[in-house]
Amino acid sequence: MADLGAALSVLMTRVAGPGELSGLARLSGGANMESWAFDWAGGAYVLRRAPSADYMAGRPYGHADEAALVMAAHAGGVKAPEVVVVLADGDGMGTGYVMRRIVAEVNPAAILADPPPALLADLGRELARIHALPRETIPAAIPLMDTAAALAELKARFLSYGGDRPAIALAIRWCEDHLPAPADPVLVHGDYRMGNVMVDADGLAAVLDWELAHLGDAHEDLAFGCMTVWRFGRLDRPAFGVGSFDDYFAAYEGAGGRAVDRARFRFWLVYRTLWWALGCLQMGQAWRNGSDPTVERVVVGRRTAEQELDLIGLLEDQAPAAEKARALPPSPPPMPAPVGEPTNREMVQAVRDWLNETIKPGAEGHGKFEVAVAMNALGVVMRDLDAGVRAEDKALSDALMAGAKTLAEPGLLARLRRAALDKCAVDSPKYAALAAARAAWNG
Repeated sequence: MADLGAALSVLMTRVAGPGELSGLARLSGGANMESWAFDWAGGAYVLRRAPSADYMAGRPYGHADEAALVMAAHAGGVKAPEVVVVLADGDGMGTGYVMRRIVAEVNPAAILADPPPALLADLGRELARIHALPRETIPAAIPLMDTAAALAELKARFLSYGGDRPAIALAIRWCEDHLPAPADPVLVHGDYRMGNVMVDADGLAAVLDWELAHLGDAHEDLAFGCMTVWRFGRLDRPAFGVGSFDDYFAAYEGAGGRAVDRARFRFWLVYRTLWWALGCLQMGQAWRNGSDPTVERVVVGRRTAEQELDLIGLLEDQAPAAEKARALPPSPPPMPAPVGEPTNREMVQAVRDWLNETIKPGAEGHGKFEVAVAMNALGVVMRDLDAGVRAEDKALSDALMAGAKTLAEPGLLARLRRAALDKCAVDSPKYAALAAARAAWNG
């Protein structure tokens, strides 16, 4: 941190004049990039950066173009942060940019516990503003998404990861069968959801994290924040965990957004749930190949089970009524209780207890977050060792992708439901949709 502080002091002296760096602290969260809060000469700022070129590998555009897009959005009336300076090679801090810090709440749990009355209307309005940004103000590096090509790329990635998760295979086939005609492209934020917006008492205060922005179908943005995972337990409020689809769509259309096509919206809800399922698997691959060796990456790699559960919930309406009413098969029996030497599970439990009782109390800032992630990882391992549940089934996945098997087959939906419930109970037992699915499926 000392090296970062020294380099940041040189940069801010050049940009904002003499001052003294204070309050430098890494913010928790951020799946790929680092965010550092700091104060300088009476002003509050945030540094968003990738500390090395490896973090930016494979991205369609770099931080300079991302910063230019954020500046264009800010200038166009969107509640985007104000960019102060873009890092140069000689600044010695990797790639990134500095923004003025906005004081507002970003934690979804805190926001959704008591959302301001205007929030849903604000979310619809702000998205309409993003989609209305003139094409000529958008940096040329921002790519155009071809939906068919993007779906083919997801399928290829799935196959490269083994191609053996039936719920993902089912979703790929459904998306191929329901691919919509190309839409008139707009700027798509690409990550418009709780966790990437800041909220104060008056409503929406800022839209963050523009790294996935591209040109494409407006309905992709409309659907993404409505995914079950981004409602953070507020399952009764399908739009962002805040309100109803009708109110959300009315706010978007009332602010100048194009008319919402419900069928197109549903496609994108399934597609982005599929996308995030593969995104979780990709996080695990990033840990496995060493490009990002953090514990957080390997833990997110096990959140695929959440999306598989949600995909089955989204697609089960393809099954006949009799199949939707069919009883679930039983779960595998639990492992017998240990009686001899300590088992692998008990050894993992011992390490987890040590982290909780000895290390966690003394941890601070991002270190405390990392300890919590490590404990979560060990919890997954303990449950996995107890249950012995696996999600892989290559033959069934191949048959579903080929259309040789469908949810009309007797017992298949029940089998997929049981597998999704058991795997999610191991990997994400606190996932709100798990309890809801158990109740709905009598599981």
